[in-house]
Amino acid sequence: KHLSSLPASMYTEIQRERPDGGNILTHPDYIDGNPDLIKPKKLLNPVKASKSHQELHRELLMNHKRGLGVESKPELQRVLEHRRRDLLIKQKKEEEEAKKLQSPFEKELLKRHQRLDQLEKEQEKQEDHAPEFIKVKENLRRTSTVTGDEKAA
Repeated sequence: KHLSSLPASMYTEIQRERPDGGNILTHPDYIDGNPDLIKPKKLLNPVKASKSHQELHRELLMNHKRGLGVESKPELQRVLEHRRRDLLIKQKKEEEEAKKLQSPFEKELLKRHQRLDQLEKEQEKQEDHAPEFIKVKENLRRTSTVTGDEKAA
């Protein structure tokens, strides 16, 4: 007897309880019109409240009304990007010309300078791996030769 009184499915029971179309959300208390309750205010979205966002939105609406696509940019922005691109190309060309104008003598000096830097780095690495007593001994030799040269002068 008890089982026969239960509805066929849980869905039909939910439908009977909510005749408003199946809204799952609870109804807020402030709709009842209780004057003692403070009605909540909708929070402002800081992104939408920003001036730049509003200007961008206004520009998009105007472009849409004119029939311009989102892909097309304002004239000022296109001109500025064109100038930047031209400036970068010009700088690259100047750098390439400067490299071409180097004489063979300057190139050779640059290569030698790089080789000397590499040799100095390698010597520093070797000195770092040497035991400390060798480093101290080299320092002693340097000071002894300097004092010997001073006595001769």
